[in-house]
Amino acid sequence: MNADVAALLEALESQAYLADRGLATAVHLARSLGRPLLLEGDAGVGKTELAKVLATIGQAELVRLQCHEGLDRDQALYSWDHARQLLQLRALEASGERPADHVGALYDERFLLERPLLRALRLGEGAVLLVDEIDRADDEFEAFLLELLADGQVSVPELGTITTPTMPLVVLTSNRTRELSDALKRRCLYHWIGHPDRAREIAIIRVRAPAVPEALARRVATMVARLRGMDLYKPPGVAESIDWARVLTAQLGAGVVEPDAELVGDTLGVVVKDHDDLQRVHAAFDELLAS
Repeated sequence: MNADVAALLEALESQAYLADRGLATAVHLARSLGRPLLLEGDAGVGKTELAKVLATIGQAELVRLQCHEGLDRDQALYSWDHARQLLQLRALEASGERPADHVGALYDERFLLERPLLRALRLGEGAVLLVDEIDRADDEFEAFLLELLADGQVSVPELGTITTPTMPLVVLTSNRTRELSDALKRRCLYHWIGHPDRAREIAIIRVRAPAVPEALARRVATMVARLRGMDLYKPPGVAESIDWARVLTAQLGAGVVEPDAELVGDTLGVVVKDHDDLQRVHAAFDELLAS
C-alpha cells in the first residue's frame, strides 16, 4: 500500500494538488475497497478540487451533483422528456393510432433524461461522482442516497432496478452546515481536510499560482494564518489564499513583494467575506500586518 499511496501523491502533485499522506491513503482505500469517500472541512480547503483532480488522473468523467435545499430524486437521478413524449402522442394521433394503446412505450430509454446519479451509475468505473455539499441537501435526499451508496443501484419505477457492475469512485463533500446521519457516515470512508500549515500553504500557493514571488507567498500565508486565528465566522480557505496572492502580485509593481497597509486593506474582500468578520479584522489590523 505504501507504494500505491506514494504513486497517488505523485499523481496528485502532477496536477498541482498537494495532498498529505493521510488524504492520499483515504483516497487509495476508497478506490481499492469500492467505498464512497466523505470529505469534511471548511469551505475552500480543496475538497471539490480533489474530486476534479481524481477524475483527471483516472481519465474518468467527472459527474457533479451540486446539492441544495429542496433537491429531489428527479433532479438528481432522472426525469422524463415530457416534450418529446407529447410529440410522440401527437404523431400517433395523426397516424390514426390510439395513444392509449402506446402509453407504455412512452416510458423507455428514448425519453429518459439522465441526471448526475444515473449518469455516474451507468458509467461505472469510468466516472468520478462528486456529490458536492451534501450537508445542504435535506434529510430525505440523504436517505435516498443510501440505496445507491450501499448497493450500487437505483430504482426507476417505469424501468425497474438499474445496477452498475462496477461502482464509480464516489466523493461526497460537506462544509458541516448540519450534522450528517450516522447511516450515511457508516457507508463511507471519512477524512477531515483541515487548513494546511504555513509551509504547505506556501507550497500550494507557489504550485497553483507560479507567477507569485516566493517572498509574497510567504507573506500571504502568514497573514492568512493570522486571519484564521481571529475566530472569524468564515475563515479564509486555501482558495482565498491563492486568489489573494494573485491579486497582490497583479497590484504590486515589478520587483515589489511587500504589500503596504493600504493595499492589504483595499484587498481584504478577497479573503474575508463577511461584514462582521471584516470589522473584527479592521479592529486587529496592526496584528495582521505585524512582521
